[in-house]
Amino acid sequence: MWLLRPPGVYAPQADTDLLIEALHRASIPCGARMLDICTGTGVVALTGARLGVGEVHAVDLSARAALAARWNARLRKLPVTVHRGDFLSKAPGRFDVVTANPPYVPGPKKTRSGRRERSWHAGQTGRDCIDRLCRAAPGLLAERGMLLIVHSALCGPQLTVRLLREAGLRAAVTAYRSQPFGPVLRERASWLEEQGLIAPGQREEELVIVRADLVRPGT
Repeated sequence: MWLLRPPGVYAPQADTDLLIEALHRASIPCGARMLDICTGTGVVALTGARLGVGEVHAVDLSARAALAARWNARLRKLPVTVHRGDFLSKAPGRFDVVTANPPYVPGPKKTRSGRRERSWHAGQTGRDCIDRLCRAAPGLLAERGMLLIVHSALCGPQLTVRLLREAGLRAAVTAYRSQPFGPVLRERASWLEEQGLIAPGQREEELVIVRADLVRPGT
């Protein structure tokens, strides 16, 4: 799919594809409300609209990303409402489906965080945004709502699952995909080895989908 993508906006990659596949496999209720967090070009939100989701919202901290997502929706005449800002303050209400491809690449504390880096750099553990999302998830989801998060196994998928369960959600890793390191991880490989986040010589990462559902006890 051709997408308008200004400089500094995250380009859809294997993690985006994995999230879209998970969205296709999910059972989305008729008339559902959807929120796509860290939307970038908006491609996941556009997928939701194409699948017939009743109301689609997308949010990104980047002004360029919000503009790109808005124009990509308009070019395809898809009903996606785009918000620019932090997902905690810009999410309008609760949702049946929440998708997220947050920044998740670990890096040294001194790493420069310019416009491009903000779309992937997430602190020394890679969890700066993921942890906030886990804590916020119950307030974003409607009853029986579903959250789909994609991130690297370098960030600790089981920690994501545990935090979501502690927040009262039913959570599990539901999909995996291995791929060679891209340019960013290759550049940080020595640091990742020093931190014990990868094995010596490892140059492949595993992407995961974590799904969490808001359900009543006993259901």
